[in-house]
Amino acid sequence: MTERLNIGDNTIAYDMTGEGPLVVLANGIGDSRHSYRFIAPTLAAAGYRVANVDIRGCGDSSLGWDGYSRTDIAGDLVALVRHLGDGPAVIIGQSISGGAATIAAATAPDLISGLIELAPFTRAQSYPLGGLLRIKRYRSGTMHLTATLLMGSLPSWKKYLDLAYPTKPSDWDTESARIDAKLSEPGRMKALQAMCKSKPSDAGAQLEHVRCPVLVIEGSADPDWADPRAEGQSIINDLPDGLGELVVLEGVGHYPHAQTPDELLALTLPFLAKVLPHA
Repeated sequence: MTERLNIGDNTIAYDMTGEGPLVVLANGIGDSRHSYRFIAPTLAAAGYRVANVDIRGCGDSSLGWDGYSRTDIAGDLVALVRHLGDGPAVIIGQSISGGAATIAAATAPDLISGLIELAPFTRAQSYPLGGLLRIKRYRSGTMHLTATLLMGSLPSWKKYLDLAYPTKPSDWDTESARIDAKLSEPGRMKALQAMCKSKPSDAGAQLEHVRCPVLVIEGSADPDWADPRAEGQSIINDLPDGLGELVVLEGVGHYPHAQTPDELLALTLPFLAKVLPHA
C-alpha cells in the first residue's frame, strides 16, 4: 500500500516493505519508485525495512513544490527518515537523488549511516568538447537531454532512455508505457525540466562534510558522462579519505538498478551488512 508523508502543503508518496534496519530508495529525474521494482523485494527479504520513495514531483508524489534542487530533495529524505523513526538509515539514491543523498548525510549525520549512489550527479558538471566530438553515446545523450530541458520533449526523453538502457529490462515495454503515461500528466514534465535545470554544486559542496561510508556505482556505458569512471572517481576524491569506494559496471548505462539488478544487489547487500546493524 502506498503511504504519504505531508511536507507543508505537499506530499511524498512511498511504499514500505520488510522489517529490520531502514533502507531508503530514491529515484532519479523523470522516474519513480518503480525503477527499484527488481531491488526492493530482495532487500526486504534480506531483513531490511525498505522505504521506496517517489521524490518530489515524480511518480505519485505531488507537484507544485517551491523548488526541485538536490537540497530540496535531501530535506524530504531526511524528513522521511525522521518520520519513520527507524534511523540510522542507508539511502540508495540514483542520479539527482545521489546528490541529494550526499546532502542528507552531510546535514543529518545522526540519521544516515551510509550511502549508495547510483550514477550520481553530485558535482558541478563540465561538457568537454573532446568527449562530445569523440564519444557518440555522450554526444547523443547530451543532445537528447538538452532538447528535453529546453522544449519539454517527451520523444527526446525517450530517445535518451534508449541510450541510458543499453540493455533493456525484461518488462521494458510495460515500464516504458508507464513512464510515457506518467510524464504526460500535466506538470510532470515541468518538474523534470526543473530538476534538469538545478545544478549539482550544492551536493558537491557537501562532499567534504560526509562522515559515513559511501559506495558509488557507475555504468561504463552511461551516456551522461564522457568518462563515467572519472566522474565517479572525482566524487570519491572529494570525500574525506577512506570513506568512498567506486565500482564501475561494464556495459551498464544510467540505471544499474533496473538494467542489472543482480549485479547491483551483489554489491549492495555486503555494503548494507557492514554499515547497518542487522536484525
